[in-house]
Amino acid sequence: MERVCFLMRVEPEQLDEYIARHRSVWPEMLEALRDTGWRNYSLFADDSGMIIGYLETENFAAAQAEMEHTAINSAWQKSMSPLFAVGGSFDDSPTRLTEIFNLEDQLAAITTDTEHSERTTTRP
Repeated sequence: MERVCFLMRVEPEQLDEYIARHRSVWPEMLEALRDTGWRNYSLFADDSGMIIGYLETENFAAAQAEMEHTAINSAWQKSMSPLFAVGGSFDDSPTRLTEIFNLEDQLAAITTDTEHSERTTTRP
């Protein structure tokens, strides 16, 4: 599973509207996201208009490409575009952030290393 985090910007004076629209996303848009492989998708905002998105998917490039070909996504993006800062919309390719730490991955590595160590040091 690929974990994806990205950054976008909305105009600060448009932030309340951006949040209000995400409180009631169109059902067809929600279904399209689900059907194209977007899982555990969340958006976070600060008062400056910074939006951070997070999702999990099998293949982000494929999920993004599938969404781009849906009519509902085109309509949603068109309705949302006036809220974004210049160059900050999802259509303008959000800035993808690099994952540098994941607790579960590191805990799993410790468990795997410990199990491996125990197997190689324990003699019958």
